[in-house]
Amino acid sequence: MQFGFSLPSRGPAATTQNLRTLATHVEALGLDSVWVSDHILVPKTIRSFYPYDPQGRFPTPPEQAYFEPLTTLTFLAACTQRVQLGTSVLILPYRNVLLTAKVVATLDTLAGGRVLLGVGVGWMEEEFVALGLDTFHQRGAVTDEYIQALRVLWTSDDPRFEGRFVRFADIGFAPKPVRRPHPPIWVGGHTPAAIRRAARLGDGWHPIGLRPPAGLAPEEMRQAVAQLREEAARAGRNPQEITISFRAPLVFREAASGPRTPLTGSPAAIQEDIGRYADCGVSHLVFDVQTTEVAEMQRVMERFARDVLPAVRAQGQ
Repeated sequence: MQFGFSLPSRGPAATTQNLRTLATHVEALGLDSVWVSDHILVPKTIRSFYPYDPQGRFPTPPEQAYFEPLTTLTFLAACTQRVQLGTSVLILPYRNVLLTAKVVATLDTLAGGRVLLGVGVGWMEEEFVALGLDTFHQRGAVTDEYIQALRVLWTSDDPRFEGRFVRFADIGFAPKPVRRPHPPIWVGGHTPAAIRRAARLGDGWHPIGLRPPAGLAPEEMRQAVAQLREEAARAGRNPQEITISFRAPLVFREAASGPRTPLTGSPAAIQEDIGRYADCGVSHLVFDVQTTEVAEMQRVMERFARDVLPAVRAQGQ
């Protein structure tokens, strides 16, 4: 099992110093990855339903900073030596796919092969419109083609692609990524369509959960992974070659009576939850620390590394 933390690339904690401090802290603690999210802009009026809030409300106001993720990871690549650099997730239909391929390949080269490319289809129609895109209702099909095109650009000496949304031929493409055959493409989302996309086209599945209405408690995750593996087998793929990742809040809390949210509670309870997710097939957990206080984020990271990680490693997870 590998472990990472999402970093504050938006809102009041999104500063150069905070990002550097937290990324190097994750690395110094011996953890595996850091992650940033993606929106290019935030419209002032949003009617689209945000899938990670019970009322569907997007929490970031338009006037707050929201750092572009690939630029941010390039900065963090220069601040770190070992930790992997992930997008959770890059909204693939927002950008020209050849430009995305170029930026990611450059980042992976500069970082020495440390990129994990989480991708998603997007949910905010108003952002598509503001970007001049008319593909919101075709975003799933666009994403499918873009995933395929990325692989062609990153692996072929004579890249060619003929699709509905992207076409190219008679071009050179360099540099190729350092990581071979290419940076892993992990498909985000917890819906049936996202699971099918991960099964057919992804190197991994990277849903966000335990943020109602998005669930994926261990038993639900077990069922979703079984569905993904069935879909992968039907598509002629080896299901065991698809990485299962999971991003969720991590909260240390004293023991309390009554139902407990997974990954919330004492170190022993969190260790037990990690084991349950490992039994479901999860091999990379990414934690959110739900505070804007950088010192508190560091304390949670330290407590995980001190009070949970050794026991997890001792059990061979």
